[in-house]
Amino acid sequence: MSGVPNPFRYQYETIAASQTAQVLGGTGATGDYVHKLIVNVTTAATSTVTLIDGSTSIVIVPAATPVGVYSIAIEAISATGAWKVTTAAGVSVMATGIFSA
Repeated sequence: MSGVPNPFRYQYETIAASQTAQVLGGTGATGDYVHKLIVNVTTAATSTVTLIDGSTSIVIVPAATPVGVYSIAIEAISATGAWKVTTAAGVSVMATGIFSA
């Protein structure tokens, strides 16, 4: 092995509750890949999770989602910039994928 990281091995990043547009990876970039979001809803009333591709917002988990842990396959490549995640007060996320450092 040359010490170069395998680009096909998934990374992960945690996103705490009440975060706004947290970039996945160090800087994030067009072409980054989100494999899955593991969502931990602790308060149903404030459970919204939004995934952002550049400036396009995609609601992944709406408000009033029941308390629990959800594994959501995304399997998408960013088309317009860094992937970002916004969480409401009653939810946290672990994102897996391949992100720019």
